Amino acid sequence: MTRRDALVRVIDALHAEISALKTNDVAGLERATSGKLRAIETLQALGDGPATPELRGLAEEADRLNDTCRIYVNLMAANVRRRLQVLSGDSAGAYGRGKLAYA
Repeated sequence: MTRRDALVRVIDALHAEISALKTNDVAGLERATSGKLRAIETLQALGDGPATPELRGLAEEADRLNDTCRIYVNLMAANVRRRLQVLSGDSAGAYGRGKLAYA
């Protein structure tokens, strides 16, 4: 396997992760993440070397897709936090002052 092949696998896995995040497909997310990690391990094993313009482009695409995944995860976490705050009656938010009891 070449570095190009491994980068293409990372990109494919990131597309699958984004799709799974959009549809809340936990099993699909686990499969995609596992595939991505295997491809990254392969890249690591192949080592460093001169990067062609094609490899740089693939690495930049993978980086953009990874940022997209990060944004989806952060938005989902913010939504969960907001829902938990609503359920707990905490209108001040996670970063507001907690309820303190003074004796």
